[in-house]
Amino acid sequence: MRSVLSRRNFLGMSASLGAVAVDSLRVRLSAMESPLARTANKSLIVFWTHGGMSQQDTYDMKPDAPAEFRGMYRPIATTVPGIRITERFPCQAKVMKHLSVVRSVNHQNAIHAPSAHWMQTGYFGPTLARNAPQKPSFGSVIARSRGAGQSHMPPYVAVPKAEAFGYQGAVYLGAANNPFEVGADPNARDFRVPNLALPKELPLNSVRTRTQLLQEFDTLRRDVDQTGTLEGLNSFKTQALEMVTGERVRNAFDISKESPRLRDHYGRHLYGQSALLARRLVEAGTTCVTINTGYWDHHDDIEKGLEQQLSPLDTAIGALVEDLDDRGMLDDVIIYCAGEFGRTPLINGNAGRDHWSECFSVLLAGGGLKGGRLIGASEPRGGKVSERPVSPQDVLATLYQALGISLETHYEDASGRPVSIVGAGKPIQELL
Repeated sequence: MRSVLSRRNFLGMSASLGAVAVDSLRVRLSAMESPLARTANKSLIVFWTHGGMSQQDTYDMKPDAPAEFRGMYRPIATTVPGIRITERFPCQAKVMKHLSVVRSVNHQNAIHAPSAHWMQTGYFGPTLARNAPQKPSFGSVIARSRGAGQSHMPPYVAVPKAEAFGYQGAVYLGAANNPFEVGADPNARDFRVPNLALPKELPLNSVRTRTQLLQEFDTLRRDVDQTGTLEGLNSFKTQALEMVTGERVRNAFDISKESPRLRDHYGRHLYGQSALLARRLVEAGTTCVTINTGYWDHHDDIEKGLEQQLSPLDTAIGALVEDLDDRGMLDDVIIYCAGEFGRTPLINGNAGRDHWSECFSVLLAGGGLKGGRLIGASEPRGGKVSERPVSPQDVLATLYQALGISLETHYEDASGRPVSIVGAGKPIQELL
C-alpha cells in the first residue's frame, strides 16, 4: 500500500534536502558551452608555488656565477642535450623531452598580493591597501569558457583548497565558477572530501528517496517554491545534489582505488597524492585542477625550505608526466608550474633569497605543447631578461590557446564593461 505524504512532512524533507552541503560546493557543474568548447577535450593541471620558487636553484641555474649567486645545488644533465636543471629534480630530468621551461617571465611588482593577482589573472590589480581580487583567475575563465568534460563533474578544482590571497576565484564571472575546494590532504590516511559528505542524520538512501519525491510531486514543489522553502535549490544546486549522491564524482575523488605501487611512485606526500588525484579528476571530466603546494617564501635559510619542497615536487611532476604518457593522455593534459615571481639572484645575509619579479621561470608540458625547449634567457647572474621577454598575459594566452579557448573572448565585469581574458597577451609560438 502506498504511504500518504502530508504537505508538512514534504516541507520538512525538502528543507533537509536543501541543506545537503550544496551551499558549500559553489561550483559550476554544467557550464554553457560554445561550439569550440564542445569539440575541445584538453585539461590543465597546475602546480602553484605560492610565495615564489627560486629559479636559480631549480630551472635556471648559474653554476659559473660567484657562490653568493649560484647557490648550493649543482646542475645535472637531462635527457635533452643542452638542458640542465637542479640536481634535486632527477625525475624531471628523465622526462625533459616532454617539458619546456620559459626562463624569461617578468612583470613589474615584487609584492606577493599584486604579483599573485598578476600571474593568476593576467592583470595587475590589488595593492597592499586594497587586496580584493579585481579580475577572475585563469581557472575560473577556463571553467566559464569550457565547463566540465562530463556532466556533474566540477570543471575547476583546488587541492587541497584555494590559495590564501583569494585570487583563484571567479570575481564577476560568478560564484558558480569558483574552484571546488577538496578541503583535505589526499595523502591523509582517512582522506575524504568534506563537501561530498552527507550529514550523518541524512543517509544517502534518504536523500535519493527525497529526490525522487521532488520529481514526483511537481505541483506540490511549485507550491512549496512559492513559500520560499526551496529557495536556492536552483539548477546549480540540483546538480550539486546529483554530485553528492552520484557515483561518477565520488569515484573520481576516491584515490584509494589506485594501486599502492602507483601511489608510491607519485610519492606519499601532499604533492604526489594531489597530482595523482588531479589525474583522476581530469580523466573523469574536470577541466582545470590547481594543486597549491604551500609557501615558498624563503627569505631565511632557503636551503632548509627547498630541501623540504623540491624533492616532493619533482617526484609528483615526474610521475604525473609518466603516468599521463603511459595512459595516452599527455597530449590532452597541460602541466603548468609557476608562482607569483622568483627569487633574487643574490643570496641575502640570512642565507635566503628575497622577492624578484624582473626575471623568473615557469614550467609547461603536455597538452600538445612542444617539449624539450628552453624559451628566453636571463643575464649571467640571473638579474634581468637577456632575450625573449614573456609577460604573465603571454603565459595565460598560451594556456588558453592550447585549451581551445578563443583569445578574442571577453566577459562583462560588474559594471557591464567587456573585459578581455588576455589583454595584450600573445601566445608563446615557440611552444605551439
